[in-house]
Formats: sequence, structure tokens, C-alpha cells
Amino acid sequence: MSALFRARRLRRLVAGATGGIALMSTATACFAEPSAMPAVRDFLVAWQVRNYEAAAKKTTGDPQQVAATLSAISDQLDAAAMKVGMGEIRKQGDTASARFSMKIDLGENGDPWTYFGQLRLRRTGGDWKVLWDPSVIHPNLKNGQRLAIVTEAPERAPVQDYAGSSLLRPVPAYVFGVTPANLADDQKTIKALAGQLQLDEERLLGRVRSAPPREFLPLVTLQQPDQAIAAERLRRIPGVEGRAVQTRIAPLAAAELVGQLGSATDDRLQQVGAPYQPGDTIGVTGIQLLFQRRLAGEPATKVVAIDPAGGPPQVLRQWEGQPSAPVRTTLNTPIQRKAERALSAVRGPASLTAVHASTGQVLAAANHLTEGRNLAFEGQYPPGMTFGIVSADVLLRAGQRANGSTDCPAEATVGGQRFANPVPARGKDTLQKNFAYSCTTTLATLSSKVSGPALLNAARQFGLGQSWGLPVPAYSGSVPAPANDAEKAALMIGEGRVRMSPLAMALVAGAAKSGTWRPPQLLSEPAIQSKLPAQPLDTTAFTDLRGLMRRSVHEGAARQANVGGGGAVHGVAATVRYTEGGRPRAVSWFVGFRDDIAFAIAVEGNMSNASVIANRFLARTPVPPR
Repeated sequence: MSALFRARRLRRLVAGATGGIALMSTATACFAEPSAMPAVRDFLVAWQVRNYEAAAKKTTGDPQQVAATLSAISDQLDAAAMKVGMGEIRKQGDTASARFSMKIDLGENGDPWTYFGQLRLRRTGGDWKVLWDPSVIHPNLKNGQRLAIVTEAPERAPVQDYAGSSLLRPVPAYVFGVTPANLADDQKTIKALAGQLQLDEERLLGRVRSAPPREFLPLVTLQQPDQAIAAERLRRIPGVEGRAVQTRIAPLAAAELVGQLGSATDDRLQQVGAPYQPGDTIGVTGIQLLFQRRLAGEPATKVVAIDPAGGPPQVLRQWEGQPSAPVRTTLNTPIQRKAERALSAVRGPASLTAVHASTGQVLAAANHLTEGRNLAFEGQYPPGMTFGIVSADVLLRAGQRANGSTDCPAEATVGGQRFANPVPARGKDTLQKNFAYSCTTTLATLSSKVSGPALLNAARQFGLGQSWGLPVPAYSGSVPAPANDAEKAALMIGEGRVRMSPLAMALVAGAAKSGTWRPPQLLSEPAIQSKLPAQPLDTTAFTDLRGLMRRSVHEGAARQANVGGGGAVHGVAATVRYTEGGRPRAVSWFVGFRDDIAFAIAVEGNMSNASVIANRFLARTPVPPR
């Protein structure tokens, strides 16, 4: 049972258990015995506590018809509770009039509806009776009319790229709903429909019974062909109608980040809450979920009197909704599509994040075979030698020269732990050359030249492990403090307990390009600024650090990413084999930049080389606007 339904039922139980009614401030003693007040009080109390038979007996109408009419009001308004206040009573001979106030809790349909009404009474045989007329229910209600709730939802606004173009595409869909007056057994129909889609049956039935009876009421939208099986099942339910439409609800690009839309099931409604109703199309993942209220707005609600002759409904009360508004991202659609195409031939899970090095704006967040997960932001992998960008920055600032002599043995033992080089031993050479060929033993042995706190401070300077303040889930990395020399050496080569996401490493590459680490920016509307300030790198190491990355692409381990057609490509490649959850795993990385585009690629498994994917991505990739 949903929290919303429990709250609604509780309100009804409380209302039903409260027998008293409030006295309005205008109540006076304008009557003499025998008084009409007991008849007014008894009618209003019985109506409030839903004892419709007792209320009907206090009127001049047919008891069964009056009881049925009063009972129908709750369904027609999908009312959670009602509260009556008794006002002034005026008597003149055998007739009287009594004012009252009515407050009806419309539950998830909107704010309480409050109005003032008037009862006319007549004394017959010594007893006062309420003269029955539809105006007893509401002053403007006429014979044959009934009440209904009409909701008018604004058109859902799109998620947009940086230029304001929609990141959604139109797809065929079916809108399923009912025309309440055509249902032979509304409870049976709604029970079957709710059961197929895991919707709240009680709330859905209340929605149907409170709607204008002769108008088609859309209840759920099913995308085709993805939900073709569910659509076929709904077609078999008596009374359910389906209408084919084209609607812009599927992601055009960056699906895992933009998010999916779906039907408001009971579980999903607990996330987004009122005023959304069972079956409504709501965001279920990504930006669509996180910005549901902004993108969907809030529906306007009307209480109307429906004319059985089919005339226009009379509006008795109206509550304005909230207009929808788009969410504009910093994504660059041409770059996003290039990123997705670059990953399309990979056989395993892969992700690519690209950022604007000068601003930190996210240009692309591509995922492939990730089962709906946004691993471009949330992946957690050991970065291997790509973390060497951070380690080399520390070494260079500590006095190590890029052209200084270093060793690249096949194996090295640091702090009692053996480190094996994944590439052939290169022996003595410059730091620039050994770094270019991703010689892990070089950095492992050089770890003795830097302290653990210096490494941790550098990681923080590159924004790693920090709170970025993004409006969507993102992993900023984890760089645990080394407990000994062996852990410090593992940290230097991005192994052990170090974990990074592609977004975190793309920002590292952006800092290497621009000389300043900048927090990621994803949205321009609504603008959400990070509280984390930009952090300049040490200028003494900046030029040499970029030289190390260029050498790696020019002739080293990342040379397959050395593509022409633009500025020089800088980067680092790594393949890391590790154990997680007792299972052997592997990830291939490329982290680098060209011109003002900094990016990181992570490919799970042993089947693909991230440098080759980087080559495909960079070929004719457009330069982002400044």
C-alpha cells in the first residue's frame, strides 16, 4: 500500500470518526422554539460522516435517491475528506434558511475546495425538513447535473543540449484510457488495467469516477515497439480504448544521462509524489526523474458541473497549475553523437566523457552496453597509468626533470610488494620516454621521491574525491591515504584501492590542457554552480606535464590515438587487470585532450583498445563553441 494511499485513507477515517461540525462565526440565535437548528445540524453531521441514509431522511426528497446523490459526491470529486460548518439560521413561520460552509479535501487533485451553501427548510407536521434540491450540494448545481474534476496538464518540456535543441525524439506510442460512461463495470476494468501495469487501483478508480463521464480520459502512454506486449494486453480489457500517437518521449542522445519516461506506478509515485496520478507519464531515470517537477510542471485543476445534455461544463472552482520549463544541458549534440558512434562497435560495456577544458562544461556523456547505467559519470575503475598524470605532476613539482634519467625494469619491489611491468622492460631512459610507454615500474620506484600527503594534496587539486555539486549522480573518485610504501607505490600507478570515473579523469585531462582544474558543469538552465572553486596547477610542472602526454601519443603506448585533422593529441593509455568481488576484471583507458576537448574513455574487458576508440572519436570531431 502506497504512502499516499495510506495518508488519504487516514484522512477519510479521521473525517468519518468526527461527528461534530464547526459553528461559523455568523451563527446567531435568530430562531425560537421549535427550532430548525437540530434538523440542520443532524443533516450536516450525517452528510459529513457519510451516513447518507440518515442525511436523506432529514430531507423532503426520496430517501434512496437523495442518499445515492450524496454518496456519489465523494466519487465525483475523488474526495479524501469533507468538513462542514454550520452558520446563521433564519426562520419565518414554517420556513427557514440555514447557511453552511463546506471544505472538501480533494486529496492529490489539489488544494481543498471551500465554498458557502444554503439550505432551505420547511416544517411539516411539527418536523423540520431540508427541501431537497441539487443546490443543497452546491448553490450553482442544477437538476440533472453532476460534479467532476478536470485536470489540464501542461505539455512536458524537453531536456535540451547547449544550443536549446531537444534531446528527445518522437516515437510511435499508444495512449490508453477510458470513457467512463461507456464502462459496464468500471471497477472490473480498472482492476484489470491497474494489475497489468502495477498502478494504484484505488487511486486510478477514483480518477475515473471523478472525470467527466462522456469524455475520453487518457490514463497511460505506452511507447512502441518497446511496450508492444503490454499494449496488446490492454487492448483485450473490455472498455479500454487505445489511440495511436507520435510523441517526443525517447532520448535522442545521451540516453543514460537524459533519462527515460514511464508510467507512474505505485512505487514511482512515492518518489515524485502529488500532484501526479497513477498512469501519468513521468521521469523514471536520469534528468527526467531528477527534474520531474520542472519538466512536467503541475496540472491546473477544475471542479466543474457537467450538464447531461452535453453542454459546456460550468467551472465552479479552479486552481492554476505551474507551467513546465525545459532543462538545458551543456551537452554538444554533434560531439555526443561522435562519442556514441566511437563506442558503437565495442563488444563490452564502454563509456566516454568529454568536457570543455576551458570551462569544465560537459560536452558528451556516452555509454554503450551499460544496461542503462551512466558509467560515463558513475563508473568506478582503477585508472592505472592514466593516474600517472597526477603522479607525474607531483614528481615534476618535487624536482624530477622530464628529461632526467629513470629506470624501467621488468619488475620492481617496493615496501615488500612486487610490481610487474605490463610492457617489456626498457631499462634506463628519460622520464618522458618511460612515461610515454606506460612503464609502471618507473613510477612505482619513483614513489620514494614523494610523500603520501603530497600525493593526496595533488589528487584534491585535481578535484578527485571532492564534492562537485553536480545535480545528477557522479563519482569523483577515491584516493585512499597510503598506509605504507607499497600502497604509496600502488597509488602512483593508479592501482590498489584507487578508483576513478571517466568524468573524473576527463576533468584531470582538462586541467592538464588549460592549467587549471575546473569543476564540472552540466546545466545552464537552471544554472547550478559548483561551490568548489577552480584550482590552478603549479606552473613549474605544467609545460613538462603536457610534454609527457604528447610523447605518449606521438610514439608511446597511446600512439594509436595520434590522429590528424586538428591540434596535437595529448594523452595516456593504460590497461589495468584487477580483481573485484573475487572475479578477475580488466579495463582499458585513454585519457587526454585535443584543442579544447578533454576526454576519457573506459572499456571493460580485454576485447578493445581505448586508444583506437579515441582515434575514432577524434576523427573530424567538431570544436565546441566558446
